[in-house]
Amino acid sequence: MAGQSDPELSLFSAEELEFIAEDEIVDIVPNLKMGPLNFISGDFGPFIPQIVAQVPLWLAVALKKRGKCSICPPQWMSVEKLTQVLEAERNSQEMSEQLPFHYVEISRLLFDHANDDISDAYMVRSLIEDIRDVRFHKVETDLEAFNGRTIAVKIKNLSAMEVNIVRPFIGRALQAFYKHDSPELIPDPERVPDRRPQVVQNAPRRQLRR
Repeated sequence: MAGQSDPELSLFSAEELEFIAEDEIVDIVPNLKMGPLNFISGDFGPFIPQIVAQVPLWLAVALKKRGKCSICPPQWMSVEKLTQVLEAERNSQEMSEQLPFHYVEISRLLFDHANDDISDAYMVRSLIEDIRDVRFHKVETDLEAFNGRTIAVKIKNLSAMEVNIVRPFIGRALQAFYKHDSPELIPDPERVPDRRPQVVQNAPRRQLRR
């Protein structure tokens, strides 16, 4: 695993994970006056210039694209906080729980659409990439303990992207072990009888009641 979402191995694409992450709530500073917006997911607003409001990330990006607001980066997207997280990741084999589940997708969306709202954006991006690398190295270390007797794997505090990559890999690896050690436990599609109802050809037709 190289830390990237491989469409051949992952459950979801990077775009699909971003779509899910867009429901996360963020702070914005609007520069327009507008009444509340009503959506299925909830009501957001009213919006008053220079007064912080909370909206889903997808709405924040939409307003940002139209020049109607600036986006306040989450508190964890600061150089100070990310430096602490990186040190914690390097000093322990356990995954840190200081970052949100969708930290990769949230940061990517903000870098793409609100880079000018992020203080020290280059340093923040670099720290997030370093954190991703360290976390994936720990995941790979945990997976090295795989063997034919492994029946389950527990890795705490994985992010959405990490789960997306690791889960199908683990499933296929366990299946390969089981198939090698106990092939009778894995159903063979070629040996499983076809239990679908058989259609009888040229059967006599029943007379309809009149």
